[in-house]
Amino acid sequence: MPTGTVRINQKSHNILRKIASKEGKPMQAIIETAIEEYRRQRFLHEANAAYAALRSDSKKWKEELAERKEWDSTMNNTQEDD
Repeated sequence: MPTGTVRINQKSHNILRKIASKEGKPMQAIIETAIEEYRRQRFLHEANAAYAALRSDSKKWKEELAERKEWDSTMNNTQEDD
């Protein structure tokens, strides 16, 4: 897998080294985990902001709720086996 170089300050490097030592994992694994956690956190933050924007528009929010109700009724319509 191709790799790249990222420069960090000495304080961050020391923290990274301590975490890696405590976890018994390579520093690269700690960085990869931290990046993935950050990516997920950003995703949830953006999703929450989008829902907040949607809720602030009463017309669009009512449309959203109506669509959810439609989906709920669609999912409840199951056919029974013969």
